[in-house]
Amino acid sequence: MNPKDLGTKAANTWCPGCGNFAILNAIKPVIAELDEEGLVPVENVVLVSGIGCHAKIVDYVNANSFYTIHGRTIPVATGIKLANPDLTVICFAGDGDAYAEGLDHLIFAAKRNVDITTIIHDNRVYGLTTGQYTPTSPSGFKGRSTPAGLEVPPINPLEIVFASGGTFIARGYSHGIELLKDVFREAILHRGFSFVDVLQVCATFFNLYEYYNERVYALEEHDPQDAARAEEKMREWDYNSDGSIPLGIFYKKEDATFGDNFVKYRSKISDLEGAIKKTMEGYI
Repeated sequence: MNPKDLGTKAANTWCPGCGNFAILNAIKPVIAELDEEGLVPVENVVLVSGIGCHAKIVDYVNANSFYTIHGRTIPVATGIKLANPDLTVICFAGDGDAYAEGLDHLIFAAKRNVDITTIIHDNRVYGLTTGQYTPTSPSGFKGRSTPAGLEVPPINPLEIVFASGGTFIARGYSHGIELLKDVFREAILHRGFSFVDVLQVCATFFNLYEYYNERVYALEEHDPQDAARAEEKMREWDYNSDGSIPLGIFYKKEDATFGDNFVKYRSKISDLEGAIKKTMEGYI
């Protein structure tokens, strides 16, 4: 399949310079490639998006898709995957979408190891509503909701997902499309909860290209199965320092998925129901 076959007639309304273009132009060739290789048929792909500038991505990819309300991409994606385990479900959410209202869903999806891929468009600002601070905005960020620069330290989402039990944790950058492609491919093929935080620059309300370009580097000779080293690398940049920013796959682990455990649970319930029925027959 040619990535162009995944295009649509929808007019693109993102601002010039928006990092969403990089995510779009990375995910389309990956989906096309996986379909061409027979690993993930495009008809089995379901894209789920939330509310925000990021959400428009499903309008620009010719694949099954579902719009959700704010902060609810992950539970919807979980339901789709449980209903049909043969589907490949990919979530797109913003940092305000996933790390504020949807944070509880993110934590529990990681804890349960739900077999979905979650890609976060982390521009560290509410771009669609023109510039309010989010959970990953740097301390002192001056936006429409905090004109004087509220001193609130940002969260480190990679560390949160790692502590919650996520089995695939990575970071990309919207000024590095080849790395994004590699990470997206590995995330989609990973069996379990795949989490990719993308530093997706909002050129209009919080242009961080120069800041990131001076600090990002790709992880090399890094063993993603080394949990201690992975955690150390996740803490290297805390979203509020001027330290270097590693990109790539930090952590990867094989484990039973929520779907696996759900099947076992249903089997136990069935056995329990059978035992109760047999017991009740003795009283009738």
